[in-house]
Amino acid sequence: MSLVRHYTATGFVVQDGATLLHWHPKLGIWLPPGGHVEENEDPVQAVLREVEEETGIVAEVVPTGGVDGAPAYPVQLPPPITILIADIDDPVDGFHQHIDFIYVCRPVAPVTGVPDGWLWVTEEELASGAPLSHPGADPEPPLDNVRAQGAHAFRLVREYAVRNG
Repeated sequence: MSLVRHYTATGFVVQDGATLLHWHPKLGIWLPPGGHVEENEDPVQAVLREVEEETGIVAEVVPTGGVDGAPAYPVQLPPPITILIADIDDPVDGFHQHIDFIYVCRPVAPVTGVPDGWLWVTEEELASGAPLSHPGADPEPPLDNVRAQGAHAFRLVREYAVRNG
């Protein structure tokens, strides 16, 4: 039997020195918004759709690279900051892997308040590894990979802001 793999896309939504995380009850960890890439969808479309579906926030991908001077065709997608392969042991779907395209996003309009079920986590809170409170259980810190990717997202957003005023 061959290994089943699903393509997913995740977005670190950064605004005012904080990023959005939620407690994923099925996995028991803190995660940014994200989910499966649907049929006929590219990873950028998927991450923007997932961010909006999960948080209600309309976002854009922060450009992190690409080929300068590339022709308009074929279309060049913004590259993710990384691509992960994660083992998923799902009690319903069984063992499989997620090939996860990780992007940095920012809201297209300022977001006030906290979307239901989400927590704005500051750069300092994320860097400290402090446990974050969630409903129904003891506080838990974000995983090291979420902390590292989040730190990278904060740096990229600062660099983007300097380049683009």
